[in-house]
Amino acid sequence: MAKEKDNGLFEYTEDSIKSLDWREHIRLRPGMYIGKLGDGSSPDDGIYVLIKEVIDNCIDEFTMGHGKTVEITIEKGVVAVRDYGRGIPLGKVVDVVSKINTGAKYDSKVFQKSVGLNGVGTKAVNALSNYFKVTAFREGKEKTAEFSKGVLTKEFKETKTTEPNGTLVTFIPDDSVFKNYKYIHEYLENQIWNYCFLNAGLKIVLNGKSFVSRNGLLDLLQRKTNEDEIRYPIIHLRGEDIELAMTHNNDYGEDIYSFVNGQHTTQGGTHQQAFREAYVKTIRDFFKKDYDAADIRGSIVAAISVRVVEPVFESQTKTKLGSVNVDEGGPSMRQFVGDFLSRELDNFLHKNPATADALKKRIEQSEKERKELAGIKKLANERAKKANLHNRKLRDCRFHLNDEAPAKGKEEFFSKQKESTIFITEGDSASGSITKARDVETQAVFSLRGKPLNCFGLTKKVVYENEEFNLLQHALNIEDGMDGLRYNNIVIATDADVDGMHIRLLLMTFFLQFFPDLVKHEKVYVLETPLFRVRNKQETIYCYDENEKQAAIKKLGNKPEITRFKGLGEISPDEFARFIAADMRKQLMRLDAGDHIQQLLEYYMGKNTPDRQEFIIENLKVELDEPVENLKA
Repeated sequence: MAKEKDNGLFEYTEDSIKSLDWREHIRLRPGMYIGKLGDGSSPDDGIYVLIKEVIDNCIDEFTMGHGKTVEITIEKGVVAVRDYGRGIPLGKVVDVVSKINTGAKYDSKVFQKSVGLNGVGTKAVNALSNYFKVTAFREGKEKTAEFSKGVLTKEFKETKTTEPNGTLVTFIPDDSVFKNYKYIHEYLENQIWNYCFLNAGLKIVLNGKSFVSRNGLLDLLQRKTNEDEIRYPIIHLRGEDIELAMTHNNDYGEDIYSFVNGQHTTQGGTHQQAFREAYVKTIRDFFKKDYDAADIRGSIVAAISVRVVEPVFESQTKTKLGSVNVDEGGPSMRQFVGDFLSRELDNFLHKNPATADALKKRIEQSEKERKELAGIKKLANERAKKANLHNRKLRDCRFHLNDEAPAKGKEEFFSKQKESTIFITEGDSASGSITKARDVETQAVFSLRGKPLNCFGLTKKVVYENEEFNLLQHALNIEDGMDGLRYNNIVIATDADVDGMHIRLLLMTFFLQFFPDLVKHEKVYVLETPLFRVRNKQETIYCYDENEKQAAIKKLGNKPEITRFKGLGEISPDEFARFIAADMRKQLMRLDAGDHIQQLLEYYMGKNTPDRQEFIIENLKVELDEPVENLKA
C-alpha cells in the first residue's frame, strides 16, 4: 500500500503498482466494458448491454448460416438465451466465457464479419453476474459450467443429450453492481426488433412472443415513420455487404439509423458520415444542381447497414465506428458507400421519376425556408453573443460530446463524453443549487428565465426570435443539427409542482417541434428529484412518491421528521450532489414506434379539445368529497 507523505500526497513506489486479473479488472472498471451501469431506465444501461453481448454471439452464428431461431426468457431477474448454432466446442466451454482474449472470432475464416472480435463480451457478462451458467450442445453431447462473479463454481462432465446443437446462457446480474434495476419491456423489444431488421429471416422469441422481419431495413423504416407523413414511398436498396432505406418527412433535422455487422452504432461513425456525404453528392449529380447540403439532408429519415471485416470501434460498447476498410485491402468506407449510392440510388431515381420529383420538391422547400431564415439567424447570432451566453446563462463543463479524442487515454475520454450532461433549470435558486453540486468535468447548467413560449404550430423562425429558445439552441450547439451537439444527455430539471410541470411540457414541445432527432436518438431526459425527505437522528431516506414515503416512515418509526420539497431550490447543494450523480433517476423522453409527432403535439399542446378534457378528467388523481365525474360540469 502506498505511504502517505506529510504534505498529504502519496509516494509513488513499487507498492503503487497493481496487477489485476481479467475478472477483477472488469468488476473494478465495468464502465469500460458495458458503458454506464444505470438502473434500466435508459436503453443503454448496463443490464441491456449484458443481454446484447450474449445475443451478439447468437447473431454471429446466424450470419454464418447456423441457427435461425434465438429464444430469450427474462423472468424474476433471470435471463436465459438459447441459440441453435454450432454450439461452443465442448472442450473450450469454460475458456470461452472465462479466459480473456479467447474465442473463435480471432479466426476470421470462421467469423468473417461478426460484431465482436476482442473476446470480451461474455466474459464481462460472467464477471458482472451473481450467477452465470453456460451449456453447449454439440453433436449429441452437452457440457455445462457454472460461475459466480466470474469465478468457476462447478464444472460438469460431458454427457449425452438429445438437444439440438447450440448454446444456452443463463445469468443473473450482480445486484451489488446494478442497484435497484428493472427491465423495461419496450427497450427489450426495440433491441430485438433491431436484430430482426438487420437479419431478415431470423426469428427471436422473447418470453413467448415472436419477432421476425422479412424485408430488413424497409421494415425498420416503416416502423419508425408514419405513412401519412412521408413525402414519397420508402426507397430500399440492397447490395453486397450494404443495405439502405430512406425517405423524407415534414420534421426538422436528420434522422439516420446506422448499423455495422448488426450493431446499432448510436453515435454514428465513418459509415454514417460516408452516407451523408455520398447522398449529397449523388443528389447534386442527379439533378445537376449545387443544392446546399443542409437542404438535401433536411427532414431525411434513413437507415444504413454495412458489414465489414474486423470493424474498429471507438469504445468497447461499439456505439461509434472508427476508420475501417470494408475488406482486407479493399475500398475505404467512404469509397464503398459512395460507389453504392452513385450507382444504385442514381439508377433508382432514373427509374422512378415520381419519387425523384417528390424528393426535389422537398429539397426546394427546405431551401426556401432556409433562405427566409437567413436574415433572422444573423441577428439572432449577434444577440446571443451580446447576451454573453457562457457567463450569464450557461455554466459549462469541461468535456463535450463533440470534442476530439486525444492520442492517449481514449477510453476514459469517451466515457466522459458519454457522461456529458446539461441540466436545463428554471430560475436562479434551482440553477444555483445544481451548479454548486455538479461535477464540473461532465455536467453543465443552463438557466431559464420565466416560462418558455408554447411553440406548437409555429415555424422555426420563432427559435431565433425568442431569446430563451435562441440562447438554448446556441448552448446546445444544434443550430445546424445533431452533428455539433455538445452534450450526450439533455436533462430537463424543473420543480415537481404545477408550474414546473408546465415548463417541462413547454420544453418537451420545443424539442419535439424543432429538434425531434434529439428525442428519437434518446438524448432528452427529465430529472426525477425526491418529493419527500424522511429522517430521524440515525438515518435519512429520500422518497420519490407517496408509497416510498410510507415505507420510509414505517422503517424509521418514532415519528420521523418529514419534509415535502416544493421546488428544486429547497434542496441543498449537498443533497443535490447525490441526486445528479452517476445513478441519478432520470426518465427518458422517448417516442414509441408509430408515434406521430404532430398529432401528439396537437393533442397535448394544441387547443383545449373535448378529447383532451376527457383525458385529463379520467386520469386526474384528486382527493375530493365529490366524485371526479362532477368535475365535468
